[in-house]
Amino acid sequence: MTWSKLKQNLESFLSPALHGMVEYRATGYRYLPDKAGLCYIAVDKKNVLNMSDKTTLIRWYQTEQEIKNDSDIQIPINNDEIESVRKETKGVVPEDRLQVIARGRKISECAKEIFSAQSSLSKSNFIVVATKFLSTPIEESLESNDILLNILALVDRRIGKKRILNMAEKMKLKHPIVQYFYELRLSTL
Repeated sequence: MTWSKLKQNLESFLSPALHGMVEYRATGYRYLPDKAGLCYIAVDKKNVLNMSDKTTLIRWYQTEQEIKNDSDIQIPINNDEIESVRKETKGVVPEDRLQVIARGRKISECAKEIFSAQSSLSKSNFIVVATKFLSTPIEESLESNDILLNILALVDRRIGKKRILNMAEKMKLKHPIVQYFYELRLSTL
C-alpha cells in the first residue's frame, strides 16, 4: 500500500475531536528508492513519536532500572498477588512487607514488558504496523503489547467515551507515549 493511501485510511479512523490535531507524517528520499523514509506522528505540528529519534517529547528508557525508579509509573497490586507472596514465604513475613515484595515483583514484570515493547518499537516499520492495525480488530490492537498499535487504537474513532474512561487502570502499566496519547484522547472527551 502506498503511503498516501495508508495515511488516508489511518486518518479516516481518527477520532473527530483529534482531526487537525494528530497527523501522520512521512519523509521520503526521492533519489534513494532503497532507503526508507521516516514516519512519525505529530500532535499540534510537533513531532511526538518518531521511532528512531531519542529526542522526542516522550521519555525513552535506556535500562530496566530507569523504569523501576520512575515515580511517574504507578503499579496497582491486588489481594491475589499479596496472597501468592504470603504463600511463598509461608506467612513469616510481616503484612506491610508483603505489599512491598508484591509491588516489587509487579514493577519488575512491568519494566520488562515496557522495555521489550520499546525496543521492538525502535526496530519496527511504521507502515507494516499501520497496515496490521487496519486489518485487525480494534480490541486486539488495544490489548497488544505493541506500543504503536496501542497508540493507533487510542486515537481511533471506534473507541468510545465509556471504553476510554474504563481503561484508566490499564494505562498506568503502559509506556509513557501510550499514556500521553491516552491523556490526549481523555482531554477531547
